[in-house]
This record gives sequence, structure tokens and C-alpha cells, in this order.
Amino acid sequence: MKSLKSASLDGIDAVSIDVESTFTKGLPSFSIVGMANTAIQESKERIKSSLLTNEFKFPPKRITINLSPSELAKKGSHIDLPIALLIALQETKLNLQDFYVFGELGLDGKLKDTKSIFVLILSLVRQGKIKNVLIPKESIEKVSMIPNINIYSVETLADAILFFQSQDKELYKISNKTYEYKSITINNQNYFYQKNYKVDFQDVKGQKIAKRAAQLSAAGGHNIIFEGSPGCGKSMIAKRLQYITPPMELEEILDIAKMESLQLKQPTFIPQRTFISPHHSSTKASIVGGTQIGEVALSNHGVLFFDELPHYDKNVLEAMREPLEDYEISISRVNSKVKYPTKFLFVAAQNPCPCGNLLSQTKLCRCNDVEIQRYKNKISDPFLDRIDLYVVMNEVTKEDKSDVTSEQLHLQVLEVFKRQKLRGQKELNGKLNDEDIKNIVLLQ
Repeated sequence: MKSLKSASLDGIDAVSIDVESTFTKGLPSFSIVGMANTAIQESKERIKSSLLTNEFKFPPKRITINLSPSELAKKGSHIDLPIALLIALQETKLNLQDFYVFGELGLDGKLKDTKSIFVLILSLVRQGKIKNVLIPKESIEKVSMIPNINIYSVETLADAILFFQSQDKELYKISNKTYEYKSITINNQNYFYQKNYKVDFQDVKGQKIAKRAAQLSAAGGHNIIFEGSPGCGKSMIAKRLQYITPPMELEEILDIAKMESLQLKQPTFIPQRTFISPHHSSTKASIVGGTQIGEVALSNHGVLFFDELPHYDKNVLEAMREPLEDYEISISRVNSKVKYPTKFLFVAAQNPCPCGNLLSQTKLCRCNDVEIQRYKNKISDPFLDRIDLYVVMNEVTKEDKSDVTSEQLHLQVLEVFKRQKLRGQKELNGKLNDEDIKNIVLLQ
């Protein structure tokens, strides 16, 4: 029996898989066991075609491939390559255990990237399970961003076979990329950022207090709610907050790229925190998560914006209490429980009443006291207890002028970020736990 290492996703984390092979006497057949999903079962035809195209003859034996551990459901076409290699190298005496192998096979033997390869390798590196990995050339751009790993790359199945037969594997080695965005170094740790303000606070007229509150929210990671009449600039400020947030560690950038890959997007690796704004009609499952990853998990290390906060379903708002308090959320599924990190900056905007004119100096409010109270009661006190800043905004007048730019606010946020890190904080002020608050935040 021979075996190679690969991996499969369980939630958003990787689980190491041993791909084992046996060749026994009997009627020629090819079977894959070990709770493999349809994509893996279909790999038999891709593997046959790839091997036959490259002039390899199938042995007249009973081929059995086992994916261990057997009780875990496996998914993903990236297991094509390790299965094909075990068949092709079945008579070769080689030590194949030092490498994790990933790659989808084309019918002609060409190796292809999959969306999960980057996610799997990143997760395995963080678990300390992987040191050497063989991947398709198409995966180099993403995987080479991951530090502390030896990356080897091939273009075809034939090249992969030669790789394991070669004595000089350094010919196939790929250098890890150096991250080249602007950075600041604090206590020997690099933090990356960019000055790219697609929307600018310069566009916001007046609202000096609200802009100051937004800056405090960004600098310390403090959850914030803006309340005011329609048109006063609540959403404008919220959408600009993303661009003045603190710099990011490489691990945070990789986490965001991981979530982008899980959404079948091409990861950008830009040091820019995500901004996610689900519609108020979104279901609890889409916000919190269910069979798919919810918006709260996708917002990790970024900004989650709820516009028209009281219009969100009561169950959604109450379900937000766990991720806002514990910075993680547990989703129970049929055979497992999955935990997602949820360390995001929560921003919300709301009107003061159902018609929106309660605070207006020019428009008459059409709501009675009962309607206003019912509107306010949609947000519970336990939910509000997780909000650090609550800003009431006045209407904008024609005399109001723009007084600050995003770049000016961002520079001040960078200075505040430096101070937090120089006093030994791992987290921003708004995300400190009780023990850190007692040790770090000393009141004079």
C-alpha cells in the first residue's frame, strides 16, 4: 500500500486526508471509498483519461483508493492529482509522505487550480501540519502569498510524476512572495495599509461630531450607530469608514483572501478591510450562517453595515448578540458544529421614527408616540449594550461646509494605532477582553 497526503474542507478549516491505494488480484476495476462526494467520484474518468493520454497503461488489477479518515465527508476535485500519482507510481519505491499534493486534472493531463487549494494550504500551515506542498502552476499566484511553507509547482501530470522520481526537487521550487504594500513596523511586526479613498469624507458637509465619532470608531474598533433624518449623511459616513480603518497584519489579509476564495471570488490580497452591507430583508440564515457561510463570518476583520437597522427582523438582531459579544459564532449542522470568527466593526444607521422626520427642523413628523415607541422597541437593550458609540445627527444646512478629508482622518487613525500597539495590545481598544482592559487601560 502507498499513500499521499491531501486535505478536505470541514467548514472553513482544512482536515488532513491520507489518500491510500492498493492493487489486488481480481477483475480489473477502479473504486474510491471513504465518503467521497460526486466531484471526487467523477475524478475516476478524469484520471483515466489523463493517464491514458500520457501513454500510461492501467494495471490489470483491482484498484482501490481509500480517503482516510473514512467518517469525514470529503469534497473537492483537488484530490485528482494525488490519486493519479498513486496509480502512476504504484511500482516505484518512493517516500511520498513528505508532501501534501493538490490539483485538478484535465482530460489531457494538464493540472488546474481550484478555489479551495489556497484555503486548504493556508489552514494547514496555521495548524502546523504542512511544510512541503506540490501544486499546479495556476495556483502559484495565490499560494505563494502564504509564508513559512516550501512550495513546489508542476504544470502537468507527467511533470508531477517526474517530480517524485527526481533527486533534485529544488528545480521545481517556487519562492514565496514578498508583500509590497505600504507598511509600518511596530515591535518587529509589519502592518500594511494603502491610501486609496474611493469615497472621501470631504464629500460630507457638516456633521463634525458624527465624523469625529466615525474616526474614533475606526481607530478603536468600536461598534457605532448613527441616528438621524433621511439625507443627513448617515450612510455616506458609514461607507467611508472602511477607508480610514487601521492597518492590517498579513494574517488578516490572508484571512480576507480565504473568505473571498470560499465565496468563489478571486482573492485580491489588498490591505483593505471588507465592507459588507446586507439588505434589511435578508434572512437569519444568510446573515448568521447555515448551510452556507453567513455575512457575519464574511465580515471578519472588516466592516458590517446595517442600514435601516429597525427594519431588520427581530430574530436577526437578537442572533447578532453572540458574534458581537464573543467575536465568534457557532453553527450547528446535521453531523457537526462549525465555528466562525466574527471580529468585525459593526456600523448601523437608523431613522429616529418610522417617517424619519422626528428630528427634522423643516418637516413635520407624522408618527404618534405609540408608533415611535414600537419602532424603538425593535432594538433590544441587550443588543444596544454591545454598541459603544451612539450618534444623533442633525439635518444638513446650506451653510455647512466640508472640513476634513479621509486622508487626514486616516493619518490620525494610524497614529492612534501605533500607540495601541506600542503599549502591548494585540487587539484594538474596542475588542479588548476584561483582563486586557484591567492590565492595559489604566485610568489616571
